[in-house]
Amino acid sequence: MPDLDIKRLQAFGRDPIDVHVGAGECLCVVGPSGSGKSLLLRAIADLDPNRGDVFLDGRSRNEMSAPTWRRLVGFLPTESRWWFETVGEHFDERRADDLADLGFAEDVWDWQIHRLSTGERQRLALLRLMAHRPKALLLDEPTASLDEDNKRRVETVIARYRKDLGAPVLWVSHEPAQIERVSNRRFHIETRPAEAES
Repeated sequence: MPDLDIKRLQAFGRDPIDVHVGAGECLCVVGPSGSGKSLLLRAIADLDPNRGDVFLDGRSRNEMSAPTWRRLVGFLPTESRWWFETVGEHFDERRADDLADLGFAEDVWDWQIHRLSTGERQRLALLRLMAHRPKALLLDEPTASLDEDNKRRVETVIARYRKDLGAPVLWVSHEPAQIERVSNRRFHIETRPAEAES
């Protein structure tokens, strides 16, 4: 099963970061607004300039192309992007059980993107990401726009994905109760160098 190993990663003017996320582990990234949590995930995904290296299951990010790396390490931003008019056009494979788990019926495939609420887009973006079966997940506040019922749905789906694939997860959250529910450990980002705790 894959693990995620971040070595001397340096970006956005911060001190280098070293952190390990084990297979199937959820590490919540916490810290004040503007501390660089989202930028950390983007650096790991190699979307912004950075130095250092990241290893997935012992394979170095620096030894593969950026598109290959981004297929292995799935990044979910706070605001997803959509290119086609309907939901179904964004999916190669359509699985009814995944839809139901996130609170949707099968007619969602025909929904117009421009008519989706922020929360609906968020849940569907997660479903789209997981459909590609990345070996690790980088989640930037995946439940920020959701009510409590839908937050729990998303948490359950991600927990099952972690268990079934052994996927390491880095999850940015501002909610203490959620962090308590989903995380094995926390990674604090402050104005001082970042550090992990059990």
